[in-house]
Amino acid sequence: MATVVHHPEDARILHRQIRALLDAGHSVTYIAPFRDRGVTPWRELTAIDVPRATGRRRARSLRAARRLLAEHAPRADLLLFHDPELLLALPTDRPVTVWDVHEDTAASVLTKPWLPAPLRRPLGPVLRHIERRAERRMHLILAEEGYRDRFALPHPVVPNTTNVPGRPERPPGTDRVVYLGQLSAARGAAELVELGRLLRPHGVRVEVIGAADAETRPLLRAAQLEGAVHWYGFVPNDQALRMVSGATAGICLLQDTPNYRHSLPTKVVEYMAHGLPVVTTPNPAASRLVTGRPEGDCGTVVPFGDPVAAAAAVLRLRSDPQLRHRFARTGHEIARTAFHWPVHAEVFVRQLEEWAAAAPGRCRAAVPDAGPVPPQGAAPPAQQRLPLVWPTVPDPEPRTAPRRVLGHIGTDQEYLPGKTS
Repeated sequence: MATVVHHPEDARILHRQIRALLDAGHSVTYIAPFRDRGVTPWRELTAIDVPRATGRRRARSLRAARRLLAEHAPRADLLLFHDPELLLALPTDRPVTVWDVHEDTAASVLTKPWLPAPLRRPLGPVLRHIERRAERRMHLILAEEGYRDRFALPHPVVPNTTNVPGRPERPPGTDRVVYLGQLSAARGAAELVELGRLLRPHGVRVEVIGAADAETRPLLRAAQLEGAVHWYGFVPNDQALRMVSGATAGICLLQDTPNYRHSLPTKVVEYMAHGLPVVTTPNPAASRLVTGRPEGDCGTVVPFGDPVAAAAAVLRLRSDPQLRHRFARTGHEIARTAFHWPVHAEVFVRQLEEWAAAAPGRCRAAVPDAGPVPPQGAAPPAQQRLPLVWPTVPDPEPRTAPRRVLGHIGTDQEYLPGKTS
């Protein structure tokens, strides 16, 4: 498995996909920017360090990734990568290759502050062409149902769900609200800071858990010094989810941008899974989930760019314990029924096993997609424990060794530095 952009402890990559592969008996090699992110990998993984690609400084990282993939990918059974940038680094001689499409690539460039503004919109059609070309040369998995319309061929969806506990650890309290996830202007960083200023006189603090882009960090540092927010920076997903438990509400103040119109913010599902009422802007998928389900509402939808309305929603929850606890119960019920990751994990692992089993053929159409996610509680079909290999990590063992999956890394082991100088 390979990434040069994402944090090595990315929730989708490490805590869901890699964890599912390890639990299924596969070995995983993970190429990721461990050193640049200050991360120690999990002991169960084979980790290879690569420089991080950030802002306009991406050439060194892509050169290193190209070198590592050319050296190690031919020995793998399957290569899984997570960044569109790595399309430029894939070797010709490689195993069955899978691109995990995390976002609407063309729409996302409209909100990239490091890209010159005149280039952002013209890049969209170019990226759409690259996506269509890629789907004819490799397998794709999509993070959202809404991404299907971008492609000519069918591709399986592996949604951004979460592990939903049988019951929340704590009921929602009255003295804090939380934001979990990456921070940027488009993700509502300025509105979060203003929300903190509005709630502070009422004794409610805004806790912000997540890394921020370079343009947003000064704003958050100043707000931290001011006391408007408590900003913790990046926290690994398993620890971050323990931190959100017991908050009055989970906050999602995405702005109205094309990249967010077809995707469900994972943070909303995570809030629900841990028994938090949700306060969200009217992103279509989030709005349908929070106020459009037959089970009932699990939060409040507020207008885009309106921290005053968000503060009013929080104070209403604080003053109405019955409403607060009803939203919490309903959200947890919906998450447990429809968004429990282990159900999706079975489909994810089975799909990769099927693609890897057709390893001699490198055509994307060699094996059909595994099909829809089974209903909650359905017994998974019997499956062989075939180790896979994902794009990005050297495989020091001969081809006769168990199959390996190249993947991401997490927490307790030294990484193997790649030749990246």
